[in-house]
Amino acid sequence: MDYIALFFAGVFLCNGVPHLVAGLHGRPFPTPFAKPPAAGDSPPLVNFLWGFANIIAGLLLWSVRPVMAVLTLDFAVLALGALLTGVWLTLHFAKIQAGKSSP
Repeated sequence: MDYIALFFAGVFLCNGVPHLVAGLHGRPFPTPFAKPPAAGDSPPLVNFLWGFANIIAGLLLWSVRPVMAVLTLDFAVLALGALLTGVWLTLHFAKIQAGKSSP
């Protein structure tokens, strides 16, 4: 159970970053609340709040089994959650952005 919590801590922490950045920059960005979900843009405040909620969720899950940033299996599981989420989000949002710039 601890490894699942660490994996999803990485997922939530990684997912929170782009939403926080978009919100703080005052830019719209896709969220699950947009139309269509995860493809349409939500306003900056929604992004900031969604990013903040993700960061809090990630930190709460990380607190289930606190680990230090050293090469251990625990930290590797946390990092793997963030890595896989980052790769998936990069590919997903690249497709969305390419579709928005097409005529």
